[in-house]
Amino acid sequence: MRFLPLFAGLLLLSQAQAQTIVPLDSRPATRVLPAHIAGLTGGTPHVPAAAQLGNATQGADAAALLQWLEAQPQDGPLVVSLDALAYGGLVQSRKSPLTAEQALAHLAPLKDWAARSGQPVYAFITLPREPDATDRARNLAVVREVMTWAASGSFKELHVTWDDALKGSPAPAEGAELAKTAPANVRVYPGADEVASLLVARALAPAAQTVRFEYSDPKKAAEVIKYEGIPLTRSAQNHAEASGFTVAQSGPADLTVYVYNGGDPRQAALQVSALLRRGPVAVADVNAVNLGNARLWRDLQTLRQSANLKALAAWGTPGNNLGTALAHAKLALAGADPVRQDALLAREYANDVIYSGELRAALRKALPEKELNTPAAQDTLFRLAQDSFPLRLGNTYTLEDAALPWGRSFEWDFDLKAN
Repeated sequence: MRFLPLFAGLLLLSQAQAQTIVPLDSRPATRVLPAHIAGLTGGTPHVPAAAQLGNATQGADAAALLQWLEAQPQDGPLVVSLDALAYGGLVQSRKSPLTAEQALAHLAPLKDWAARSGQPVYAFITLPREPDATDRARNLAVVREVMTWAASGSFKELHVTWDDALKGSPAPAEGAELAKTAPANVRVYPGADEVASLLVARALAPAAQTVRFEYSDPKKAAEVIKYEGIPLTRSAQNHAEASGFTVAQSGPADLTVYVYNGGDPRQAALQVSALLRRGPVAVADVNAVNLGNARLWRDLQTLRQSANLKALAAWGTPGNNLGTALAHAKLALAGADPVRQDALLAREYANDVIYSGELRAALRKALPEKELNTPAAQDTLFRLAQDSFPLRLGNTYTLEDAALPWGRSFEWDFDLKAN
């Protein structure tokens, strides 16, 4: 089965706001989604091929990635994962045998790129999760050094985030300590897979805008959430600020993000419908990790409201979903091309609702996980997925292709055709 082109079906050739993205790794959530968000208002971002980036077993080659970067037009801002260049990717950042000096040597050419190009660099780096991290002192030393690079102006912004902080993880305390001395252009907060999308929004939609959050369960929103170690309300504020929004505590706002965090999904769908009559709305479904609420989305489809959203997200952790929904909405408010906007909503629905909510479970029932890295598994995936298509938003979409890029059931990649 063929692997999918990044912008299959998107034929707009304008180079307005072209941007270069060096993703965290080759997963669709970290490579394909930020690129689609970057392309919403016109232009085609420069993004490495999946084979040039890290996966679960093999890290990216830093020298090859830097060579790729040097070959790109220097016609827009750079969003870059420091973990990809320093260690080879997120997975490798946890177990790499490199010393801090060796990792920093991989990153040093970025300072030259920024100076030569005159383009702003938006960089991000993670504090690794436990118990996978094998050299936290090394990772912290690298983070502290690149913070000094940000302070000296090599980076326009640096986001230091921590990955999957379960109870007992040292990352929140490490982040709090780093924040005490962070310069003004460094943000420290929980996150990982969504951060490239947030930085795309900061780079390409810098205009000041406001956001208001509505929760399906306001009381529960004050509780500490899994993987971040902070209340949901704090995570929402972190991600809003990271994407360039100011949070409005009351009164009107440019965007309302409806956060489904529990309760009656039918009532939630009616609340979203009512909010849409008042202004722009995005929906982040965070009640279950990596699992959208099927009833909520079915009801929104019945009400014909999915196509009216500025963004939707239900694919990952609460932070993943809040971050990608806010980033997409920020670009949508900045004047997204309507064809690209509808196509991205369709992609989000196919991934976050159809795959995460239904298809992944069907695939796991059909085949054991150890057999998913085979052509037969790809064919089974495509056959099972056909039951969920065509998908109607503004346009009607058929599924043209589907693949399991990391040979596992957690994520898929796919190609939709607008009819």
